[in-house]
Amino acid sequence: MPAGDLPQVVPSHLDALWFQVTGLRCNLACHHCFVSCHPKNNTFAFLSLADVESRLEEAAALGVKEFYFTGGEPFLHPQIVPILIAALAYGPVTVLTNGTVLKADWLRQLRDAEEQGIYSLEFRVSIDGFSPESNDPIRGEGTFVRAMSGVKLLVEHNFLPIITAVRTWSDAAESHIVAEFVHALKEIGYARPRIKLLPTLQIGAEESRSCGYADHDRITAEMWAGFDSTQLVCENSRVVSDRGVHVCPILIESPDSLLGKTLAQSLRPFEVSHGACFTCYQFGSICANPSSAPATGKDR
Repeated sequence: MPAGDLPQVVPSHLDALWFQVTGLRCNLACHHCFVSCHPKNNTFAFLSLADVESRLEEAAALGVKEFYFTGGEPFLHPQIVPILIAALAYGPVTVLTNGTVLKADWLRQLRDAEEQGIYSLEFRVSIDGFSPESNDPIRGEGTFVRAMSGVKLLVEHNFLPIITAVRTWSDAAESHIVAEFVHALKEIGYARPRIKLLPTLQIGAEESRSCGYADHDRITAEMWAGFDSTQLVCENSRVVSDRGVHVCPILIESPDSLLGKTLAQSLRPFEVSHGACFTCYQFGSICANPSSAPATGKDR
């Protein structure tokens, strides 16, 4: 399709702001990671507490309603607890973690901060199998036990983490796998586990593990006609890194994802020309929390 004829998402407003708080640095090196995170990936720098505070003020002026913290592994950041506490003064906060490095003292501080404020703090813990045998070949040896210990610690501190798993199994196996997940989580004391299943994104490490997108895995003008673009994260969200403001967390490594230095500059149309855009077209806002659309409970 010629440039200029590609479907574009035109942002209507800004609901959510993501922080690539530890860049792409992670203590794990998962074989399906869509942003190539690993322990030695220093292509993006950590965001400082001052960086985050400045962006929170900028976001508040634009009416941003909620905040997400991702990486890399956010809890590798030495200032992550004060960063999350600072964000809780501005809106509901979600932190995406692999759950393997959590500490009780950090969770006590965060629990106290949430209870003293008016906004909720959510944890999303990535676990990609219901046992060491199904999880560890993807996420690394010993990671299932460590992640489940993190989930147990979160539950003990009265958090209700959302367990996120990337579908690496067939549709026919899904009911069995979800049931096994629920069983494993109840075994460690998580009575009513919440589980979010994600499609694979054939970029980053996953491109090497399985395959990348084919040329025809793209949104066409015909597909785009009449499509409700508000279902896409890029219609109402942006992500901040040390380089500036990007269109979405999935495309953080793509040069064209960088839309400007300020949030206001970043609110411009974006051509949804990537294979990952095709997956988002198929599944909707895969990065957002399931409850993000209608605010419930303590969320405001």
